[in-house]
Amino acid sequence: MGKGKEITTSLKKLDLNSNFMACTPSKSSLFSPTLQSPGLLSCRRLLLGKSKPPSLVSLCLGVIGKNLQEIIAHLSDISIAFPPHIRMTIAAIARRRKMLCDEVIIPLADTSWEILDISGSEVTDSGLIEVAKTCKFLQAIDISRCNKITASSVSVLVEHCKSLRTLRCGGCPRSDYTARCCLTLLKPKLDDTVKDSWEELDTVEISHSAESLRWLVWPKIDKDSVEILATECPRISVNPKLSPFGFRGKDVPIEAFPDTVLDDLFVREINPSTWAACGFTLKPVPPILSSSKELSLAEKFRLAFVERDARLAPKRAKNARQHQRRSDREWMEMSAEAKAIVLASQVSKSLHGRN
Repeated sequence: MGKGKEITTSLKKLDLNSNFMACTPSKSSLFSPTLQSPGLLSCRRLLLGKSKPPSLVSLCLGVIGKNLQEIIAHLSDISIAFPPHIRMTIAAIARRRKMLCDEVIIPLADTSWEILDISGSEVTDSGLIEVAKTCKFLQAIDISRCNKITASSVSVLVEHCKSLRTLRCGGCPRSDYTARCCLTLLKPKLDDTVKDSWEELDTVEISHSAESLRWLVWPKIDKDSVEILATECPRISVNPKLSPFGFRGKDVPIEAFPDTVLDDLFVREINPSTWAACGFTLKPVPPILSSSKELSLAEKFRLAFVERDARLAPKRAKNARQHQRRSDREWMEMSAEAKAIVLASQVSKSLHGRN
């Protein structure tokens, strides 16, 4: 605890806004159309591959990453002094160290963030909901291989992030299940709005869905989901391929390619030993290579049964009501006691009418 307090005090005195800004990608560079060309992209990667001495800020961030477990409890106090790109770098290091969770991502979230990569992390629904309420200008997010994220938090994400254009999901059985549950969130939904003229509808929201979403990266998407998206959400392109001619006549942003790691640019100057643990270095695994054996066969059957049970619940309730009405009608027709009760009620009504 004492070591954590010393690191906290030192970080508050550190100026992180000077040299690191020159080597950190700006918002425009992350989503610039010039990065969409394969030739320029390959040249840019070669440029990034050139070795050069790390900056002082990069060395300091490496120290922070190696001692991240000591300052997690103090992140809410420390992160106030951090600029947005430093917060993103710390989050990227935490993700690579398998330490990214609600306690880390919530205090680091910044309103100016336009990308978010929490793939393979321990972030839960509550953490993603808080981040979505803070980072309302997100344009690309990666929630692949997140076992603790469900459709409920994705619904809040779509509701608050009106500029979201790229969604990366799937990569493991549980995340694939969440992605299938989120298909209804992507379909256009029209609300009943009563106005006196069409002009008044221009300023009123009459639809609620992911209107801005254009790219969906889902490596192991099933055929039924592909057909649903193609039929009901034709504006969304699934798993675009790298091509000099674009994808279906559209320029594909770099964050929509499956082999792109969203937060890779923020840690390009950080020594990879920063997120080394137990003698090995964590290497980012593309979602398409993720193992399909993360869940046992019994768990897969259980999830399939829960999904089927939830889908058939309204039909079962309707059948139960119909069966109950049919039983009551048959009882009234066949039972002498029921006929006696009906006759008695009729006599009672006639007596009351005479009085």
